[in-house]
Amino acid sequence: MIGFLAGLGLFVGAIVTETSNYMIFLSFSSALMVVGGTLAATLIAQEARYVWLAIKGIASTLAPQRVGRGVLNREVGRVIRWGYLVQSKGILALEDEAKKVKGDEFLNFGVELILAGSEGNIVGEVLFNTAGTTFGRNMAPVFVLKKMGATAPAFGMIGTLIGLIIMLDSMGSDPSALGAGLAVALCTTLYGVLLAQLVLMPAAAKLEQRLQIARFRNELMAEGLALLADRTSPRQIQDRMNSYLDPAIRFDIDQQLKGGGAQAEAAE
Repeated sequence: MIGFLAGLGLFVGAIVTETSNYMIFLSFSSALMVVGGTLAATLIAQEARYVWLAIKGIASTLAPQRVGRGVLNREVGRVIRWGYLVQSKGILALEDEAKKVKGDEFLNFGVELILAGSEGNIVGEVLFNTAGTTFGRNMAPVFVLKKMGATAPAFGMIGTLIGLIIMLDSMGSDPSALGAGLAVALCTTLYGVLLAQLVLMPAAAKLEQRLQIARFRNELMAEGLALLADRTSPRQIQDRMNSYLDPAIRFDIDQQLKGGGAQAEAAE
């Protein structure tokens, strides 16, 4: 939101400081040509469901990111706590934990695989495949936004050409209107570039980045759950999962234990 408002502010500021005729930059027909044309072309090329998901995705980029650096550290701690739980009470002790992660489809699926008795290599293979296919499926709106970002400037140019044709047709009757007509025609190109570079392409990049982060988190958890299925020791789980993380956010069992309390509680 800050970036969008800053970009819009720079655009408005440039207009305000250079001219007092602000209304020349407002053209309903130009906006209709760019937005309507871009949407129409996208609906022709893409399934309507994915177009709608892409439009919703634009709004979702304004919401805060759910998977941050601190979250990854806590996820490692969660699996380590489960490791201590399995050591002391067995695999079936994860049944209660499965109820706590019902809202997380990926994690819930992984715990169910473990409870079903799947071996670690099977759990890892299935979950890594799930992480990859989920990422690929969720990338569809990103591809749509990128296509829209490439289409919007083209419709801006189309609108400009239409305006130029109309302007040239009326040159003989009123040559003095040439400058004003050209200014209106160029508004369409301006709108197309702004829509692409300030809305569509940044939204596509933000969504793709968030999906990559979510995929990384899922692959991290897949590694941990595969080790958990093989009843690997919590310290080995820590070392393997920490290998995925930046050193600044790696989980440290010993540091957690300094606060006292049971190991299971310390690993949370």
